[in-house]
Amino acid sequence: MRPNRPVTAILCAAALAMTAAACGPGDGEAGGDAKPTVAASVPPGADGIKIPDQLKDKLKQHGIDLEKWRGGEWKNWNKEDWLREAGDYINPVIEGLWDPDRMREAAKTPQPPAIDPDAGKDQGVTDPTPAAVAAKPAATPYHSTVPYSGKVFFDGPEGSMVCSATVVKDPAHPGKSNLVWTAGHCVHAGKAGGWYRNIAFVPSYNNAGKPSAQLKGAPRQEVAPYGVWWSDWAQTSDQWIAQGGPSGGAGAPYDFAVLHVAPEKGSGKSLEETVGGALPVEFNAPAVPKVASMTATGYPAAAPFDGQKAYQCTDKPGRLSLKANDPVMYRIGCTMTGGSSGGGWVATGSNGKPVLISNTSIGPAKAGWLAGPRLGPEAKGIFDAVSAKFK
Repeated sequence: MRPNRPVTAILCAAALAMTAAACGPGDGEAGGDAKPTVAASVPPGADGIKIPDQLKDKLKQHGIDLEKWRGGEWKNWNKEDWLREAGDYINPVIEGLWDPDRMREAAKTPQPPAIDPDAGKDQGVTDPTPAAVAAKPAATPYHSTVPYSGKVFFDGPEGSMVCSATVVKDPAHPGKSNLVWTAGHCVHAGKAGGWYRNIAFVPSYNNAGKPSAQLKGAPRQEVAPYGVWWSDWAQTSDQWIAQGGPSGGAGAPYDFAVLHVAPEKGSGKSLEETVGGALPVEFNAPAVPKVASMTATGYPAAAPFDGQKAYQCTDKPGRLSLKANDPVMYRIGCTMTGGSSGGGWVATGSNGKPVLISNTSIGPAKAGWLAGPRLGPEAKGIFDAVSAKFK
C-alpha cells in the first residue's frame, strides 16, 4: 500500500452575483507544493469580485482569464489543462446557476457507482455475492426522516452530473457543522482527469418526493428547501487521485471525499443548524461480519430511477476484497443505480445511535449490489484535515 498523502482541492468561495451558467471554477495547480489560499466572500449583489492578488496570479499562471472564465470558459475541458494532480481548485459561487430545471436535467447524467470488471472475483476475503435488495422510497418529507441526506451537483466533461451525500458532524464546530461526506469520484475523476467544477450540495432535495413531472418549472424553494450550498473546500484520498477511474480501479477502497460548504446566500446559520441534524463518522467500525445491518441512502438517477427521489436499501453487509493488501470493502444487496454514488451508509454505533460507516462507491453493470469503502486512517486523515482548516 502506498503511503497516503491527502490531496486537497482549494475551492475559493467568492460569491459571484451573475446569471446562471455565466461562469465556473478554474483548474487546479499541479504538484503538492501549493499554499492554501481562500478568497474572501463577496455577498450577492456586491460590486466586483474580491479575490486576493496571490490567487489572481495563480490563475494567470494557468492561463485563466477570470473575466473569460466568468463568461463561460469554464466549459473548456481540454484534457491537457484538466490537471490530474491538481493541488488547487477554483469553485466560485455562481448565484442561481443550479436552478430547479438545471438540477432536474443534471439527473439525466448521474455519476454512476463505478463498475469494476474484477468485482466478485476472489481477491483476499470476498463473501458470496449478496442477493439483490429492492431499493425502497425514503419516507417523506425527507427533512423529517433523513435530514442529513441530499444531492451533489457538479459539472464534468460529459455535462452536468449528480451524486448523493451526507451532512456529517464536525468536532471543531459542535452543532454547527458545514461538512459533507461523499465519494471521491463525485469530486475528482481519478487518474484520467482532474477536479470537477461547480460543485454544490442540496440537502433534502425535493423534500416532498414529488414526481419529476411536477417539478418542471417548480420554484427553487420547492426543490431546494434548505438552500444550495457551494463547496469552498474539498479533499479526497491520494489513492483515489492516483488510481481511481470509471471502473473504480485500485482506488475504490479509498473512494471517499469530504466537502466544506457555504450557503449560496448567507443565512448566518451552519449547514447542520439549517437542516437540523448531522451524523458522526465512525472511523473504527467493527469488522464486516460484526455489523448487523447497514442502510444506504441515495438519489439513484439511472433507469429505472430518475434522480428526483431518495431511496434506501437495508442489508447485512458482506466483504469484497479487490486486492489482498488493500482494505476490504463493505458490500450489500441493493438495486440503486448511478446517482446514488456518495450516499451515506448508516449503521448503529456503540452508543446505540446512528453513525456514518461508509458511502456508495462501486457496483456491477446490472444493479443488484453496491460496495463502499471501510473508513480507516486514510479517511480520518482527510476528515481531520478539512475540519482543521475551518477552526
